[in-house]
Amino acid sequence: MSDENDPSSTSRRDFIKTAAAAVALPTVVPASALGRDGAVAPSERIALGAIGLNGMGQANLNACAGQPDVEVVGLCDVAASRREPLVERFKDTAKGYVDYRELLARPDVDAVIIATPPHWHALMAIDACKAGKDLYVQKPMTLYPEETLALRNAVRRHKRVSQVGTQVHASENYRRVVEWVRSGQLGPISVVRTFNVMNQGPDGIGYAPKEDPPAGLDWDLWLGPGPSAPFNRHLFADAYYHCSFFAYTGGWTPGMAPHIIDLPIWALELGPPTLTSCTGGRYAIKGDGDAPDTQEVTWRYPGLTMTWAMSCCNSFGFDFGRGEPARRLGIYFQGLRGTLLADYNRCEIVPEGDLLTDRDAPPRSIPPSPGHEREWLDCVKSRQEPSCSVEYHWKVDLPITLANLAYRAGRDVRFDPKTEKIVGDREAARLARPVYRAPWKFPVEYVKTP
Repeated sequence: MSDENDPSSTSRRDFIKTAAAAVALPTVVPASALGRDGAVAPSERIALGAIGLNGMGQANLNACAGQPDVEVVGLCDVAASRREPLVERFKDTAKGYVDYRELLARPDVDAVIIATPPHWHALMAIDACKAGKDLYVQKPMTLYPEETLALRNAVRRHKRVSQVGTQVHASENYRRVVEWVRSGQLGPISVVRTFNVMNQGPDGIGYAPKEDPPAGLDWDLWLGPGPSAPFNRHLFADAYYHCSFFAYTGGWTPGMAPHIIDLPIWALELGPPTLTSCTGGRYAIKGDGDAPDTQEVTWRYPGLTMTWAMSCCNSFGFDFGRGEPARRLGIYFQGLRGTLLADYNRCEIVPEGDLLTDRDAPPRSIPPSPGHEREWLDCVKSRQEPSCSVEYHWKVDLPITLANLAYRAGRDVRFDPKTEKIVGDREAARLARPVYRAPWKFPVEYVKTP
């Protein structure tokens, strides 16, 4: 790619020069060096980098670093307080970075974990594809419909192995639910209802004091392509707090729906929805942030409707709990002969009287997962497709980005799966593409022109 498409006034060539010092560290020979497109390196280890070292970033890193065939070689975070302890931990093999582009410029890195705040996910993941790195990107995969499609197209174009961080996809319970739904025993399923609720109380996440960024934090780089904003310790803190700030995360629908609607989309093999409706607002919760505290979404699929309910104001969970405030979630598959109730650990069948004649659990047919991160590492070496790759997960991500698009637009959004375009609404089509803060640029080369 030419430098005019780079997201900063500093060109990629400059970063390649600055990365030269990095290879002076003890490193492993990257798998790609053998010229067999992913064959195992002589050291039998994958050279791994991590971008975003808080919360799930550390969890994903630990899950990979504990594997015998992984060598951690690069650690990137804009906050020294998060970066430097890990650099010290991996000091024999890893170098620390503030700017992710320097890590991606290293030729000896095979794969990267991307676990930054969500407003960075699409751009960093596409840059990783451009740099020839396989990637594990945390959810939400993206925040806008055109980011969804651009990242999918980048993975396809550059033939990258990818996994999206929805770890519950690897659970045994999800496999049992998929087997029940696909058995046909419940009869035709015409509606799926999904929800995630909690009660944050009247002040939500509270009010942060006005203060300067802490020493060792590059706040401008934290903001990156997102809108300019003064430092806020809640916005900076972690994923729970991030979800109150709409521009940087899209709120709690992108925060939790990737885990929950993943199950019906997997079980029913759904493609993109053709119509998306979303209503809601910030009705009851005060405190920092502007994300909706209530959202109700309806997606239309051929022969099926799926709904999503999100609340930060009330944690009544229907059949999944009530009473004391708690975070609760659930999924209802409603078929002609019975209903299946599911969450991360539950798989319960409620018959429609005598209509459900076969009540025995179907045979187990989906093999167990070796672990979400381990599966990705295996596929980095084999060049196979992980179960929750970008190629699969874009069908989970797109309904969510369309839902927030409908919320922004204040009306239904129609999507044509064949053309992959918003239908009959120029304003909604414009809102489907984010406007990045200068000098960052949306990678238009990975989406179709109108």
